[in-house]
Amino acid sequence: MCGIAGIILKQPQALGNMLERFKKTLEHRGPDDYGWLIHDRKTTEVGRGTIPDQEFNVGFLHRRLSILDLSTAGWQPMSSPDNRHYIIFNGEIYNYLELRAELEGYGIQFRSSSDTEVLLQAYRYWGKDMLVKLTGMFAFAILDTRDNKVFIARDFFGIKPLYYTIWRDGIAFASEIKALLELPGINRQIDPQRLYDYLRFGITGHDTQTMLSAVKQLPAAHYLELDLNTPNVIEPKRYWQLDPQTNHTISVADAAEKMREMFLENVKLHLRSDVPVGAALSGGIDSSAIVAAMRHLEPNLEIHTFSFIAEDPKINEEKYVDIAAKTSNAIVHKIRLKSSDLNNDLEQLIATQDEPFGSTSIYAQYRVFQLAKESNIKVMLDGQGADELLAGYRPYISARVASLIGKGRFIEAGQLLSRSKKLPNDNGSELLLRTIERLLPQELRTLARKVIGQDFSPSWLNSRWFTERGVEFQKSKQKTDKNTLISELKDAVTWSTLPALLRYEDHNSMAHSIESRVPFLTNKFAEFALSLPEQYLIDSCGTSKAIFRRATRGLVPDQILDRKDKIGFVTPEKNWLSDMQEKIIEMLKESNLAEFQPLVCRNVISETEEMLNGRQKFNWRLWRWLNVLVWSDRNQFKID
Repeated sequence: MCGIAGIILKQPQALGNMLERFKKTLEHRGPDDYGWLIHDRKTTEVGRGTIPDQEFNVGFLHRRLSILDLSTAGWQPMSSPDNRHYIIFNGEIYNYLELRAELEGYGIQFRSSSDTEVLLQAYRYWGKDMLVKLTGMFAFAILDTRDNKVFIARDFFGIKPLYYTIWRDGIAFASEIKALLELPGINRQIDPQRLYDYLRFGITGHDTQTMLSAVKQLPAAHYLELDLNTPNVIEPKRYWQLDPQTNHTISVADAAEKMREMFLENVKLHLRSDVPVGAALSGGIDSSAIVAAMRHLEPNLEIHTFSFIAEDPKINEEKYVDIAAKTSNAIVHKIRLKSSDLNNDLEQLIATQDEPFGSTSIYAQYRVFQLAKESNIKVMLDGQGADELLAGYRPYISARVASLIGKGRFIEAGQLLSRSKKLPNDNGSELLLRTIERLLPQELRTLARKVIGQDFSPSWLNSRWFTERGVEFQKSKQKTDKNTLISELKDAVTWSTLPALLRYEDHNSMAHSIESRVPFLTNKFAEFALSLPEQYLIDSCGTSKAIFRRATRGLVPDQILDRKDKIGFVTPEKNWLSDMQEKIIEMLKESNLAEFQPLVCRNVISETEEMLNGRQKFNWRLWRWLNVLVWSDRNQFKID
């Protein structure tokens, strides 16, 4: 796990100072070591010390967080034996031992025990076809000094970030946007479409575009081949697509057995490390299953778990955290937070994330990783992705109902609606409205969204400003099919939900020099989960993750598997923000809002006061207003 950056220039320039800036900016991602490379199409130089400020065409920078092969043999940029290829790599290849054995069978010899060398040799042997052989999270760049090109790739789900900009002098790429902002003359214009997506729906991190017009990200499951003679030509190419076909023949018992086997194998691979491994534990099914699997696979492993404990009893999961930890004989670390903590860390949190984010739960996650660092844990396992693959969120019930209605199974749909109303924390009327909205023709959905308070153009949004800039007022470009639930899950994994969650997790963990691993997110597990009949994911009683509960029965404590409530990683945001009332009112005052044209100043101020005084129901838009204003002001971003 590391931080990487690179510059590919049209004409040779002395940019050693620029690489030095990258090195400093990305230090938190790799405090253990660093290395650099400069290349001028004739000679290549690598080193660890001061970066020479001499003219070159290509510059690579690598910050190392040592996880596998802690020796200098794992140092990067790493060269091939013939010095033709050089790699900088951020991530982990979990099946590197199996790939290494296969490559050794072809006569390839290795000089280290690192996964980086396996990745480099795999590319040399198979070329881009090696990507689908990988199980892992990765963003890497390989310089081919003979063919004068750079190959860049990102993992199947975008677990590891990779941003780039077509800059005035060529192309620059990095693990974080803040590194690219060090480039002299970079455009700091905010992208109107992404600003709308965030302000209205809290969506970030999807597609190729970021919140900045000049900065893009290589999409998940894509690669780039850059010709050094024409470095401005950017054509990302997809190497994998999540498009499973429903397996109607597999029985529930067989599906559960296979899922258990695949899940345990995933956790086993994700435990490969030369440093201590811990786990984030919320008390929910996913994180509890990971901790239980760690103990099942490694009976003598010292397991450290890290949990945020909310003071509000309505969202407090300490009971389940303790059950999971006790069953797995884990050493428990807990953190409790107050509004004053968020108040003190707000600006640093926003700086860490690089882009606005969805909720204060990101702060709790940030502090959980900080707690892990204080406990000398370098690698953490986390349950990210399970809710999107296994239909863990409540709104997916309405998608399941819509599927049944679309197939003419009206009695089953009615029964599911009726039974779901009895689930804890569920809203029967909202569930019904969301189901209806999914079934309506596209032209009637706008009206339905207004009825449930989810209209595309609310009064606090300056619709005219966005319209003038060609913004599309819709939540998703994805089209659903008769299997509404599966379609929405694929949308969540690839577009609407998971990409942003992965960005939050990467930035929060790396801010504290922690490698966060997500065992649910392998391509084979995702393909299998979404190939199952929808009733295996949400059963006739509205039970979410039904097949996974069955798969982990006997592994995870029954008290956790039998939970009917769904809390998730939630913080007492209403109380926190109410306690910060004075600061929020100061930040959202008229003089600040007047210059931010995308928002309607008077309506934002009015709704803020209503929410803080309890006269209006709390809504996440308050957090988004605050977040985007602090973010744009802190970085001096531009609104045209």
